[in-house]
Amino acid sequence: MTSTQVLVGIALIVVLAVASQLAASLLKIPSLLLLLPAGFIAGALTDDVNPEQLLGPAFSPLVSLAVAVILYDAGLGLDLGRLRGHNRRVVINLIWIGVLVTWAAGALLAGPLLGLSWGAAVMLGVILVVSGPTVVAPLLNFVRPTERLQRILVWEGSLIDPVGGILGALVFHAVVAGDGNGIATRIAEFAVSTAVGLAGGAVGAFLLWLLLRYLELGEVLGTTVQFAAVIGVSAGCDAARDDTGLIAAIVMGMALANLPGLDIPARRPFFDTLVSLIIGVLFVSISATVTPQSLKHVVLPTLGLAAVLVLVVRPLVAVLATAGTDVRGGQRWFIGWMAPRGIVAASTASTFSAGLVSEGVGGAQKILPATFTVIVTTVMLYGLTAFPMARRLGVLRPARSRPLLVGGDPWAVDLGQALFAAGLDVLMWAGAERQRTRIADAGLPLAPGELLASATGAGAELEGITGVLLLTEEDDFNALAAMTLRERVEGPVHRLAPAAGGRGVVAPYTGGAPLFGSGLTRPELARRYESGSRIVTQHIAGGVPVGYDLLFLVRADGQLLPVTETHGPAVRAGDVAVLLSP
Repeated sequence: MTSTQVLVGIALIVVLAVASQLAASLLKIPSLLLLLPAGFIAGALTDDVNPEQLLGPAFSPLVSLAVAVILYDAGLGLDLGRLRGHNRRVVINLIWIGVLVTWAAGALLAGPLLGLSWGAAVMLGVILVVSGPTVVAPLLNFVRPTERLQRILVWEGSLIDPVGGILGALVFHAVVAGDGNGIATRIAEFAVSTAVGLAGGAVGAFLLWLLLRYLELGEVLGTTVQFAAVIGVSAGCDAARDDTGLIAAIVMGMALANLPGLDIPARRPFFDTLVSLIIGVLFVSISATVTPQSLKHVVLPTLGLAAVLVLVVRPLVAVLATAGTDVRGGQRWFIGWMAPRGIVAASTASTFSAGLVSEGVGGAQKILPATFTVIVTTVMLYGLTAFPMARRLGVLRPARSRPLLVGGDPWAVDLGQALFAAGLDVLMWAGAERQRTRIADAGLPLAPGELLASATGAGAELEGITGVLLLTEEDDFNALAAMTLRERVEGPVHRLAPAAGGRGVVAPYTGGAPLFGSGLTRPELARRYESGSRIVTQHIAGGVPVGYDLLFLVRADGQLLPVTETHGPAVRAGDVAVLLSP
């Protein structure tokens, strides 16, 4: 290809990936529903969008390293302290039972349905055992099931990818060699590969821990050091033994998330941006390698295979994995309705199918288009049905806001009681013991621990926070905490306006619209409260009463909308207003 074609091809892939994600955001649908058809159509219409021609032999290794970065980022969110009891048992069962049952069912069905040789059928079966955070996490973020279900499914998707990748490499070499080595040999090879990945991950995690723990690297350099370490360790492990870099990457992420002495932010803007771009580029790139011609005589049989995997195999795996645990009813069946295939399935199919075709394995040319069809089918099916299924099963996360109120002054406690009376699940935090006692005496839930740990969900009881209201009497603390927490929590972070003409170090110069209308600064609120003003709730269909100040609106669906210095939400029928009385 000419340099012009390479430039055009790379630009088209990146633009299509970002445009698909942007369009999905505007349409409020999972981005995967647009990424796959975008890549496939682009690959069919132009030869420029063909990563195998653009990158040549470098395409497969680059895909492996990109997936390693994704798995490392997923590993940073896997806190072992949150996977206890029956949750841990369910995740372990989903991995080993899921791999064995899905592999066996896929191999047994692929042969007769697609006309594959036994070697190609076994290869396709092992490719289809993986799901992965690249598809599971975006779908779960879109659906928003209960925290427990999200945790179980993200853990399963993150851990099953490296297992499937190593099994795929072992099966590939066994099919190509055509030897008669027994099951004991294959188990030993799997153990060796696992050991290589674990050892590489342990070394990489230790080096990163030393660098991040004892050197003041800062956010930018610390992030680039992590990126370089993941690439270096994963590449080294893959060079030593195929696909072991995936295990090393997720081990490094999990280790850093659980080792003492490190403060890994819950929100990682650089990695979030990088992973989002990688996911988009990989899906567009790999789907572009599937040609319409290769799908002939493959689509219909593969749809039958996908139907069995979705309607029979996955529900069976969910029942077996949750048997004897407290995961029952709707939770069990939602787990049985969430097993989309993702980028690891696509990357392993792209890598191994080409090798099997060159070795003359019967039906190997059908592995990639069949995998693509299963990916498209499962992503489309789960993407379109997961939300209504979760709603029907009653496993959706409550839509009502759950604010964390920081501060223990009398008026702040009254505000917490008012929001609680309006139907919100309020959580409060204060540092001073007398303020914590005041909160407890008011009957409001009190968040334990330090503020940053509480706000980022350090304990399971703090998960699901939808926003933070900083209401302390220290303006600089409110300003600094707002700057920090905006990078750490998913919802909005609001603070009180500092005193007019104040001499604070930070507060007067911090951006963001402070809470409440003009003039309702922290000192003014405290003064009015001491003068007899109280925080009340009422319906205000006819408008805000004279002399009252509107602080918040609570929508009929439980959404909390604050009034800020620059924005006041419009009142709707059924809203509950939180007001400051004269």
